[in-house]
Amino acid sequence: MQVARPGQLGPPLTPFDAVIESQDRDIEELVRLALAEERAQLAFQPIYLTNETRQLSFYESFVRLLDPSGRTLPAKHFLPEVTDGVLGREIDCCSLRLGLAKLHETPRLRLSINMSARSLGDGKWRDILMRGLRADASVGDRLIFEISEDSAMLLPDIVVRFMEEMQPFGVAFALDNFGLGQTSFSHLPDFLFDLAKISTHFIRDLHKSPDAQVLVESLNAVAHQFEMFTVAEGVEREEEAAMVAHLGIDCMQGYLFGLPKFSL
Repeated sequence: MQVARPGQLGPPLTPFDAVIESQDRDIEELVRLALAEERAQLAFQPIYLTNETRQLSFYESFVRLLDPSGRTLPAKHFLPEVTDGVLGREIDCCSLRLGLAKLHETPRLRLSINMSARSLGDGKWRDILMRGLRADASVGDRLIFEISEDSAMLLPDIVVRFMEEMQPFGVAFALDNFGLGQTSFSHLPDFLFDLAKISTHFIRDLHKSPDAQVLVESLNAVAHQFEMFTVAEGVEREEEAAMVAHLGIDCMQGYLFGLPKFSL
């Protein structure tokens, strides 16, 4: 949906821009109000095995904030503005709380939740996590935390310590955007990642690029060497999926298999 720009020529407003203009609020205020008024939902995108049956492996969750009329605020417009600050920690808390609740109410669900290493020092985030894990013993075995390479390398010692703390609960960890970030291969043995998600950057048009195929095959080999399952992100075409499977990657995720949706 787009909104006409009153009395002006030019492209129509997006819902996000319309809210900003009509309510005269800045981005941080919009996010703060959405969180305070609990206008947040999780969207879920499936990840499938690359075997012939393409069996469902797990879902990745994405937090979505809504404006007062229920329209989704595009994350690309506000996340870069708030990720590193207090509101970024609040978004992580919201995402974790919603994800744990979904795991609790859906016993067979396996779900990944995105987080920032900065949240590990947030007492509120820690409290939400521990209450969720202790309230339902099955949740830990079905919970995956996704951390980007850049985020993990901000506080590597703290991330490693947190991974060790979570081992008794069965929590798994996924290294997001593998191949694009700052993690050198020499650091991989220090972390306890269970999955490596190979960035969309390498997967797009993979079937057309011999260079990309070599890179993806190498990333896959490195991940497997460190006993990590691999996920190809951003698979949009059957030709890409076929090449991903041919290169031995374990799982696939992307629009070919489904957009993020509010319902499972």
